[in-house]
Amino acid sequence: MNVALRHQRADGAAILAVGCDGAGVSRLRDLYQRAPCRVLFPEGDPGEPLQAVLLTTSGGLTGGDRTSVEFNVGVGAHATLTTQAAEKLYRALPGAAAVECAVTLTAGSGAWAEWLAQETILFNGARLRRAFCAELEPGSRMLAVESVVLGRKAMGEEVQVGMLHDSWRISRGGRLIWADAMRLEGDIPRLRRAPFGFGHAIACTTMLYAGEDAGALLEPVRDLLEDGGDQSGVTLLDDLLITRLLDDDAQRLRARVVSIAGAIRHLAAGLSRTLPRVWHC
Repeated sequence: MNVALRHQRADGAAILAVGCDGAGVSRLRDLYQRAPCRVLFPEGDPGEPLQAVLLTTSGGLTGGDRTSVEFNVGVGAHATLTTQAAEKLYRALPGAAAVECAVTLTAGSGAWAEWLAQETILFNGARLRRAFCAELEPGSRMLAVESVVLGRKAMGEEVQVGMLHDSWRISRGGRLIWADAMRLEGDIPRLRRAPFGFGHAIACTTMLYAGEDAGALLEPVRDLLEDGGDQSGVTLLDDLLITRLLDDDAQRLRARVVSIAGAIRHLAAGLSRTLPRVWHC
């Protein structure tokens, strides 16, 4: 009798809620975590928001795995959620579902919320469906960063086949203010080089800053992009600043992300230009 093999799949979750006490100090209000997701709380530098670091204990994800993260920053609270390292997505078995990664962020009035994810690296044959949703109250501010790398160039890797579906939905006061999606499936090199595609780039970043002062950051960010060639751009939509970066070198892209995200958080909130220490390990 033939018995179909069933492979173990990860179904991780993390829920993190941060509030502000009567003295104006941001404190952890609630925490739930389910393997392989785990949240650590390193001691941050003076003057920095409360910091949490998300990691996956499985050492990577593959077809059929799922992770769900909820990051809730209450009224007046300041908090940063980052990731311990680049996330690796390995080849999915034939017929396996895509990896599903969902991040939901909420920010109350007067809150400062940062989602600073390090790169997601796709190996050949990987399949990823990723979604980021934010619900922002009037008067809140958010900085969000997501990056994807299609194979490690330094290791001679190239993603020939696979799937990437990356979606964003940002709402303020219950009203949708921005939605975006990118989908690559099948012959990845051909899709990358198609008109309005990646060109020769193998790495891309989307960086969002939402805040009433977003317009004041447009020119400073544009100045930082001047040395990045013609594969980068920044757009202002009302109080949403959208920065897109493409590069054929993942390490160079990472350095630019660190520089631009650091400048935004410094200009907008007076925070350090240095991203959390895990970005520099």
